[in-house]
Amino acid sequence: MTELEELYNSYFKDVYLFVYGLSKDKHVAEDITSETFLKALDAIDRFEGNCDIRVWLCQIAKNSYYSFLRKNKQTVDIDARPNIKNKIDVEKLIFKSDQAMRLHQVLHHIPEPYKEVFTLRIFGELSFKQIATVFGKSDNWACVTYHRARKKIRDEMGDDF
Repeated sequence: MTELEELYNSYFKDVYLFVYGLSKDKHVAEDITSETFLKALDAIDRFEGNCDIRVWLCQIAKNSYYSFLRKNKQTVDIDARPNIKNKIDVEKLIFKSDQAMRLHQVLHHIPEPYKEVFTLRIFGELSFKQIATVFGKSDNWACVTYHRARKKIRDEMGDDF
């Protein structure tokens, strides 16, 4: 097995879920994920090992996704979201498909950096330290931002669950 195959097999799911969390489109997620691994292959010589390779791949994916958005001039209206309040356990929703889809819809409407931090933590399974590295911030910032994102999601999920 080549290095690329190992890298691809080990991290495909993480990168795909990360991009899907950003895009909410499985076709876009597949394209960006493929592009990410091609870019990683070209840049593997420049990977210094200062962070987890998953963080590095997600950073490439994020940049590729944002380039895709710029190229296609797609924007998201982050203010057009329901104003509903209810306390729920967000992490448990991920394992229930109906509720997971609703979670993705709500997640799509929360502002950055909350959306990306939540996505990295839940779908990318990154530690707060790894998330902090992606943003160039402190571990505490990553933790606080994640918990604020959870609260925003809980507030928006409403009485559906």
